[in-house]
Amino acid sequence: MGFPVLILLTVAGFFDTGSPIFCQERVGRNKKAFTLVKFRTMKKDTASVASHFASANAITPFGRFLRRTKLDELPQLWNVLKGEMSLVGPRPCLFSQEELIAEREARGVLEARPGITGLAQIKDIDMSTPLLLAETDARMLVELNLKNYFRYIFLTVAGKGRGDRIKL
Repeated sequence: MGFPVLILLTVAGFFDTGSPIFCQERVGRNKKAFTLVKFRTMKKDTASVASHFASANAITPFGRFLRRTKLDELPQLWNVLKGEMSLVGPRPCLFSQEELIAEREARGVLEARPGITGLAQIKDIDMSTPLLLAETDARMLVELNLKNYFRYIFLTVAGKGRGDRIKL
């Protein structure tokens, strides 16, 4: 069932931007770099910055749909299959987000595998507040159990959390 959806979104992405897949180097477990895969939601010439620094004008109409429905995250399942990410964990940041990296490192958050969703995402905490995000990530990791793991996934799929701070 999932594969046809991926194909459909990829084809629609070709019509939207000409390049539906977006790859970006991110900070992984133990600060090891990995290439995150997502559906492209912004114009191809948009600077590679954290979402809260990007212009809302850079988001394409199809990209708005992908972000609102969180379907832009689907290709990250490839990262999960490769063992670079988990379904639940702290969202991986860019290496340029030095303040967030330092806050996460101080709290042991970078020892965990990054995830597609987590406590911060369902509480609407994004990377524009590095200290709060690192504290929330650390709390999530301490409290993470099987029940919370599936709770975070369910709440994300059910639409809890609006994602990044770009005004759609």
